[in-house]
Amino acid sequence: MESSAIILRCRNHLWLVAFTLFVVWYLLLYVLDWSSLSPITQNHVSIQSGKFNPVDITKTTNEINGMSPSFNRVKDRRNKHGTAEETTNGEKPIKPLEEIVSKNQETGKSSEKPRLSCSGRYIYVHEIPKKFNDDLIDQCQSLDNWTNMCQYMMNKGLGQQLPRDKIFGNTGFYATHQFSLEVIFHNRMKQYDCLTNDSSAASAIFVPYYAGLDVARYLWGSNVSERDSGSLEIYKWLKEQPEWEFMSGRDHFLVAGRITWDFRRGVDEDSAWGNKLMLLPEAKNMTILTIESSPWNSNDFAIPYPTYFHPSNDREVFQWQNRMRKLKRRYLFSFAGAPRPNIGDSIRSEIMSQCQKSRRKCKLLECRNAGNKCLKPGYLMKLFQSSVFCLQPPGDSFTRRSTFDSIVAGCIPVFFHPASAYVQYLWHLPKNYEKYSVLIPEEGVKGNKLSIEAQLEKIPKAKVAAMKEEVVKLIPKVSYADPRSRLETLEDAFDLTVKGVLERVEKLRVQGRNSNFVGDEEYSWKQSFFGTLGNDEWDHYFKRRSKAKYWGK
Repeated sequence: MESSAIILRCRNHLWLVAFTLFVVWYLLLYVLDWSSLSPITQNHVSIQSGKFNPVDITKTTNEINGMSPSFNRVKDRRNKHGTAEETTNGEKPIKPLEEIVSKNQETGKSSEKPRLSCSGRYIYVHEIPKKFNDDLIDQCQSLDNWTNMCQYMMNKGLGQQLPRDKIFGNTGFYATHQFSLEVIFHNRMKQYDCLTNDSSAASAIFVPYYAGLDVARYLWGSNVSERDSGSLEIYKWLKEQPEWEFMSGRDHFLVAGRITWDFRRGVDEDSAWGNKLMLLPEAKNMTILTIESSPWNSNDFAIPYPTYFHPSNDREVFQWQNRMRKLKRRYLFSFAGAPRPNIGDSIRSEIMSQCQKSRRKCKLLECRNAGNKCLKPGYLMKLFQSSVFCLQPPGDSFTRRSTFDSIVAGCIPVFFHPASAYVQYLWHLPKNYEKYSVLIPEEGVKGNKLSIEAQLEKIPKAKVAAMKEEVVKLIPKVSYADPRSRLETLEDAFDLTVKGVLERVEKLRVQGRNSNFVGDEEYSWKQSFFGTLGNDEWDHYFKRRSKAKYWGK
């Protein structure tokens, strides 16, 4: 009997041991997040083979600390030529595989983004005085004469999170202000994977000056000295830094989160609009990013307005894209906006009139007073989600934030002027604009010579379907991901902007210290879009008359 009891106890212990081992095995296999391991462990220690490569560890540690394996060689080249060249082993950045991304879009899954080499991608961020950025956020109540901007500075510049409902789904939507891009971009830059603390190893230098927030305080009822003070001070500070000497500022870039015309005051009169941030000599050397650029100048580059959509991972993007694909759209076209009676050549009144006459085929959302529905994200996104085409005529300037909100909603944009998108967002939108949009000449709409409804209805259904799919694919490219996280396989608007800046700086580096735009800047839009000055297809859109029409000169 005693031996039987001993055997029974042993069996019980064996079952307990077996059960414990099973639980440990299950946790290791299915619960533990191996992707959370450090890059050194994840990329350079093989769990299966047990092999360990100390050389790779050193390489990875160098990259984490902000320098490439060939840092000393790069530094020597730059000291000699003012240039940071590619590593001697010819290492190239590894691009994400399009096939993987395409498959993930279909399945709604995401996979880990392949590790990119930092060769040619290092960025140094200037530590500028806080009066140029952080102090502005602290003084958010004084940034706008009519709006308390503090609510829009929350969540790293995204604003307050919007409710998860049938309009916004379960993805990352926020009440983002159209002029908060400087804050969002700066916070995204803090998460950039190739930052360096050594400026001599950098391919480009970022200046986190909140130029738009700064000038917004003085756009109304101020003198030119107040409006220009920030621009003059930041340029003076930059020129005193050793980094400026390498390329006279041609490797420097900043984000001015308003339209270009707010920074191009041509005369020193208090009644004139804006400041002269972009007209100062130092600005001619830098790359300045705005939400609308000047077609007639070559030192500013347009990047998308911030939208309400800020995904925190690939899955949120894929889920939203699939949802936009499946929506049944009730209206052929829609317009959200207000007339511009003070702008003589504006076609908005004609557009609104045609929409009202189209009855059930067009939905109009008028923006006429301070409490209008156009200021409420839910009404706008519901309108765009219910429309096949969204009309995007010029307003106070060529471009509209509405363009990007409508793209996020899967609505095909309809433009009436090439400067509303095509010659603007060259890094983010397809050059073949007919793939994702419609261009109806504004002169045809003026006087109701053309019927917008008729123009849209004659587009074959198959082409409309293809355009809708192209618009849905553009969603991540025109969205800024949540600065507190990263996308895994997709490139967002920030990623494409940084890539464009690095390519531009490299071209300037190859051309030399004294490189400038070749030719008349008046036609820089043509050179940028067509690649030649010989194409005169759109010349009539960009005559001086149009220039005066949109910014008072």
